[in-house]
Amino acid sequence: MACPAGLRPQPPPVLLLLLLLPPLLPAGDPLPTEGRLTYNCIQARRKCQAQPTCHAAYQHLDSCFYSVNTSSLSEEPSVPAACLEAAQQLKNSSLMDCTCHRRMKNQATCLDIYWTVHSARSLGDYELDVSPYEDRVTSKPWKMNIGKLNMLKPDSDLCLKFAMLCTLNDKCDRLRRAYGEACSDPRCQRHVCLGQLRAFFERAAEAHAQGLLLCPCAPADRSCGERRRNTIAPRCALPPAAPNCLELRRVCLSDPLCRSRLADFQIHCHPMDILGTCVTEQSRCLRAYMGLIGTALTPNFISNINASVALSCTCRGSGNLQEECERLEASFSHNPCLMEAIAAKMRFHNQLFSQDWAGSTFSVMELQNKNPALKPQPWVSSLFSCTLTLILLLRQW
Repeated sequence: MACPAGLRPQPPPVLLLLLLLPPLLPAGDPLPTEGRLTYNCIQARRKCQAQPTCHAAYQHLDSCFYSVNTSSLSEEPSVPAACLEAAQQLKNSSLMDCTCHRRMKNQATCLDIYWTVHSARSLGDYELDVSPYEDRVTSKPWKMNIGKLNMLKPDSDLCLKFAMLCTLNDKCDRLRRAYGEACSDPRCQRHVCLGQLRAFFERAAEAHAQGLLLCPCAPADRSCGERRRNTIAPRCALPPAAPNCLELRRVCLSDPLCRSRLADFQIHCHPMDILGTCVTEQSRCLRAYMGLIGTALTPNFISNINASVALSCTCRGSGNLQEECERLEASFSHNPCLMEAIAAKMRFHNQLFSQDWAGSTFSVMELQNKNPALKPQPWVSSLFSCTLTLILLLRQW
């Protein structure tokens, strides 16, 4: 029997309920709430300063920072009760969740605030394995006119090709020239060289920086390997005589920026088990690794014939800290997460030049086709399919 006009059956209640639900989010990404909002540490301190109790606790903890940080590493720090109380008062403040990012203005100030607050994490029930940098990976399309490389010989090594791509980009070329000049003078000042290296790897487009540093070379191509290793200008950027690795780490921990980059590296390039299962994606590991370039713990390739990397230090003379020193050294030279991340990026770069791009600018679509990690996530298509199904069902009513 036909239904009278205006008396069409209503959709089943379950369909109405589904339509009223908020859009689906990928697993592990809950809806943001006021309690989950994060600030950079400069904003968080400004908010804290507007609250008398928080401001007083922060000021007191700031005065405790020096004594806590300069305690002997082999002894438990002796911390006044007032410092413990100040740390406890800040536990639920926005300062405890604040972050920084590498390209922000006043990064040094942000990191100083972060470590002032997080020095308290060793004084109570706080975790030590935290990074001050926001855990965000954004992928931007490459804009490299690979067709311009036709001016090079077809058999030119890939490191030379990536160097040319940098030269053809005004910003990359300017930043590369700046650190080249600072690091190539026979009487170069190491701290100036390191500062210019950091500027390059922080400000140059990630695609250009990774291309220069992680270009693939044939095993027998020593000139290509030398070009890759000299990307970091080892003569000036690295210590002339290899110091003890623990001494190098001590110098790093005394500098908020180096300490931050080391914490970021330890988190994102850390194998979780003996099988080498990595904590985070390869893109995060590479970004953290490259963030150490230009610090006291600058790593580099160890030779012109392979892609092995290491710190420029030794564990000789470590005494009863020999095992600890070897763990630090191995976190670079025998780190399966880092080794595979570097190898995967080199394979990707090799595939890049194995195609004929017909002189076109390399776009995000080609990048996604070559790198499955940048393709849309499966939950997006599932959400679309679910929504389409609901619409089709409703139109039947």
